Amino acid sequence: MTWTFSPERVDTPAATALRRDYYDEVASRYWKRPATAAEIDEGLTNDGVELLTPPTGRFLVGTFADAPAACGGVLMLDAGRAELTRVYIRPPFRGKGGAGLLLDSLEAAARELGARRMVLNTRLDLIEARTLYTRHGYAEIPAYCEGPYMEIWYGKEL
Repeated sequence: MTWTFSPERVDTPAATALRRDYYDEVASRYWKRPATAAEIDEGLTNDGVELLTPPTGRFLVGTFADAPAACGGVLMLDAGRAELTRVYIRPPFRGKGGAGLLLDSLEAAARELGARRMVLNTRLDLIEARTLYTRHGYAEIPAYCEGPYMEIWYGKEL
């Protein structure tokens, strides 16, 4: 069984379900309780995802054995810098080699959009994500933005 990653509109059924699962997981971990459907809806409202289409960005959906299993986006911040966002693999598909392939695909998408550097922000409690990023060459950088769920920032030359 193999992974495939393809650009996809953020409003397709697969992309929408993956975005909901992503938000459910990160919000539930943050609040230390399951997120409600209403909270997920609120979190996804006006979240800027419409910018994840060329020329301002790209959204990828990953499939494993033809099942929607992963997603991620890149958002151009300026002419040479892209932000990695909404990186997610559904729990049943973790440990199957998809995370590194997803990062590679997102980095390639960012290069196609003109990025020479990738940056991202995350929370300290998302240890698995932080481990993934550092394992793939991302290093801690000074904050380039601020927000309530941003605690650590990473960057990588592409």
